[in-house]
Amino acid sequence: MKARVFVSLKKTVLDPQGQTIRSALAGRGYQSIAGVRQGKIFEIDLSPETDRDSAHKELEEIAREVLANPVIEDYRVELLD
Repeated sequence: MKARVFVSLKKTVLDPQGQTIRSALAGRGYQSIAGVRQGKIFEIDLSPETDRDSAHKELEEIAREVLANPVIEDYRVELLD
């Protein structure tokens, strides 16, 4: 089983890297882009014997405690088959 953890800045937190990317896109002529928010994706391989419920619970804890800073970032865990 595989999982993905998506981490991104909360909407209320300024994203200077996203703003820089948006400006660069506008400079290249992509005028339809109104905003960009950047983030991180973690792809995680799980042991074959791991059941989905315990995997999701463990990954939620890992995301909250290790991968994301919950003060300024949101996260989402996705289990893949």
